[in-house]
Amino acid sequence: MWSRIKPRPGNLRLWQLGLLVVLFGLWHALTRPGLIAPLLFDNDQQAAFFFGEPLQVLQRIWSWFVTEADIYRHLGVTLAETLLAFAVGSVAGLAAGLWLALSPMASAMLEPYIKALNSMPRIILAPIFSVWFGLGIGSKVALGVTLVFFIVFFNVYQGVREVSPVILANARMLGANPKQLLRHVYLPSATSWVFSSLHTSVGLAFVGAVVGEYLGSSQGVGYLILQAEGTFDINTVMAGILVLTAFALVLDALVGRIERRLLRWQPRASETARL
Repeated sequence: MWSRIKPRPGNLRLWQLGLLVVLFGLWHALTRPGLIAPLLFDNDQQAAFFFGEPLQVLQRIWSWFVTEADIYRHLGVTLAETLLAFAVGSVAGLAAGLWLALSPMASAMLEPYIKALNSMPRIILAPIFSVWFGLGIGSKVALGVTLVFFIVFFNVYQGVREVSPVILANARMLGANPKQLLRHVYLPSATSWVFSSLHTSVGLAFVGAVVGEYLGSSQGVGYLILQAEGTFDINTVMAGILVLTAFALVLDALVGRIERRLLRWQPRASETARL
């Protein structure tokens, strides 16, 4: 039955909002004394200790943004680190992916080194970046760049390599030079791959910023979460997670809007289905 129901713009947001309300309701029931908690835990307090209480979490968010208004400095630092890591990693990944995809000799020589760097668990580089760049914004941006770069790089590399040989041959027959091939053939072919990687990279840029703040910082949302964990304040921890998630969704939505504007020439899925 569910497979036959198709989303409509008029009610899709209502369904999404309803699902969010249901999830918060289940969370509230899990941690509310006398409801589900006694069935899963020895006492009512254990559920609230492990999962927090949604009303307390929302009150903490309200206090951060309205009552005390003390999160803006920390949030600004985390967003600055995230945006810089996202921008630098994306641009570097795009440039490197295009270069190696169009340079067979360089690609063959660097392939094992790129695979080795990509297989490295890059989170362990955070302490090294702290030594190199200090405990300021530089070390957080550097870690975020390493997480974003490879996602964008491999998608661009694959997108350019999969350009149809027939399209390339036709473009060359019409007299297209290398710059025209790059602009009118390679880049349009890789655009969908690029934006697919950018949606993933938004979350990874946040990961780099927050992990860097965990390892050494005096400001940022990651710093607030770390301080709350030290005092077993699970409500503040959950509040910080929700705030970071909300802003990651906002950045992802901005990437989606840019994608729709740049890819207006592509037929939409609904139009393709009608054809």
